[in-house]
Amino acid sequence: MDAPADLLDRRLLIVTGKGGVGKTTTAAALAQLAADRGKRTLVCELDAKGNLSSFLECGQTKFEPREVGPNLFAMSMDSEESLKEYLSIQLRLPLLVRIGPLNRIFEYVATAAPGVREVLTIGKIAWEVRERHWDLIVVDAVASGHIVGLLAAPQSINELVSVGLIRQQTDWMVELLGDPAVTGLVITATPEEMPVNETIELSSRLKNETNVDLAAVVVNRVLPELFGRREEELFDDLNTEERLKAISNEVGGSGDNLFKAASLAVALRRSSTEHLERLRHELPKSIPMLYVPYMFLRTHGMRATRQVAAALSAELGY
Repeated sequence: MDAPADLLDRRLLIVTGKGGVGKTTTAAALAQLAADRGKRTLVCELDAKGNLSSFLECGQTKFEPREVGPNLFAMSMDSEESLKEYLSIQLRLPLLVRIGPLNRIFEYVATAAPGVREVLTIGKIAWEVRERHWDLIVVDAVASGHIVGLLAAPQSINELVSVGLIRQQTDWMVELLGDPAVTGLVITATPEEMPVNETIELSSRLKNETNVDLAAVVVNRVLPELFGRREEELFDDLNTEERLKAISNEVGGSGDNLFKAASLAVALRRSSTEHLERLRHELPKSIPMLYVPYMFLRTHGMRATRQVAAALSAELGY
């Protein structure tokens, strides 16, 4: 099946990225954008120590989804609660059953068999998608260094178990995650060397080790072009001792510092442009790249989330 042209046409978007590039910002903004467009949206945070609630200004999130805005619900993953829910649905065990002994057994199995813990996490999300409780689920997932293990977990379990209830469960997960009309991965990056390297590497691993479609790359903190070539030539003409002194007298400060700041802005812009060009060259041409400008905000919150959502909306042509 061909991937839909509209990113928000999918029912599951999994957002990842190198630590510190704005992964949570992207997840919160995509969820807010979908909710603003009338979609009943759930945003799910996988890291219990994450700060998604700060971006939504909604207070601490829990395993039970909670409405945090019009059409927008938020939750955080809890492996123990997920295990209890799975046992209740699949084995008809009451939710009040004591989880302690079962959880100890699960910890033992999860340590011995790779992919078990990840299946419990991705399985909960996939189940919500399959049951169509939401128009869209946006996942603030693990960092890019760990995302392949999460996405490949159902297939890994399939390779270990050939028949039975567990195999039946992972079969439909593999199918759901591999349908580009349903599921897409969104990588968040910044125009810097390490995030670009990780994004390119992850794109390759995603293709070779999973069946999940790379839906888009969101490039965060893109610096605006403050000065063009003509301004740079003008700076060179003005950057003399006599003219700097005249400028300093005019502005009441150091003209030299002004030119240093301008030169730094030009250098940073050129460097980021080089990284962006490499990213575009290395990634398949079919993968959309969405650019979010540097916001220059001191704190994050709903103001930042809505600004990023507006930038993504413009990039997507809404």
